[in-house]
Amino acid sequence: MSKANNNVSKDSTSDGFSYLTKRTLVAKAKSAGKFAAKNAMETMGYVVAVKDGWLVKQYSNGDIEKVSEVGSK
Repeated sequence: MSKANNNVSKDSTSDGFSYLTKRTLVAKAKSAGKFAAKNAMETMGYVVAVKDGWLVKQYSNGDIEKVSEVGSK
């Protein structure tokens, strides 16, 4: 007699393989971005980001330095 798989989640097929959903992909990408930013901040003391149309350096002490306006040359 075959045994039913009781560990099937909404993100798995009936044979137990996981499949990628947009929700899972976005959640993992956000998590990876936060992890990378935290590591960069610990290693370099700053991270580079885009904020309000500006490329900025955000330092670990909270200071923000505008580098250049996005789209300008």
